[in-house]
Amino acid sequence: MTIRKTHPDKRVFPSHQRWKQLSACLIDFVFPPKCGGCGRVDFRFCEICLDDLRAVPVTVKPRSARGINGLCAAGLYEAKLKQAIRAFKYNGAVELAPPLADRLVTALERRNWSFDIIVPVPLSAERLEERGYNQADLLGQQVAEQMNIPYRTDELRRIRHTAQQTKLPVRQRVENVKNAFAATAKLARRSVLLIDDVVTTGSTLEACADALRTAEVKAVYAIAVAASA
Repeated sequence: MTIRKTHPDKRVFPSHQRWKQLSACLIDFVFPPKCGGCGRVDFRFCEICLDDLRAVPVTVKPRSARGINGLCAAGLYEAKLKQAIRAFKYNGAVELAPPLADRLVTALERRNWSFDIIVPVPLSAERLEERGYNQADLLGQQVAEQMNIPYRTDELRRIRHTAQQTKLPVRQRVENVKNAFAATAKLARRSVLLIDDVVTTGSTLEACADALRTAEVKAVYAIAVAASA
């Protein structure tokens, strides 16, 4: 398996969302952003906090979930890693995709998994329009490039809008994402790696796995940047 490291500060902008970035620049001019790590003005995530993030060791956190052959995270959702993920996911700090993806690749190198295609956990059209990008997609692009593995964003789709999992009690999360995804037959007999940013209960990944199993994939693996404690 060939690993190709990308520049850690490479900015990733989905071409179909460029107008969103232009709007964000205009907003930043009027309301300057603050670093998600330390609060410094004019940074979404400053270089000092980025250095602190890189100093956080990658610790593989195995998890289990129904229908998934292997599941892990590259650290715990706490401290600097939590700050980075929140800035990346909610505050437009898309420049964090490469360093966060590097953590995923490092964790994957420590797993004895065999997969031949990488797929991000999809967002609904409404959430994508609201946020301007899918954070799992940005991570997946980077991981696929570094590991030289085919990458697909159109073979697993979210077919209905769902409430944000983080805003729901644990007992409601399974029902919230039940039957929310669909996979195409093109994934049949393939081993798939799912990419996400955070795993908490694993409900979303299990729902994705259900759709993939219906499409008769050979195996499902999943990895997230961080896992809740």
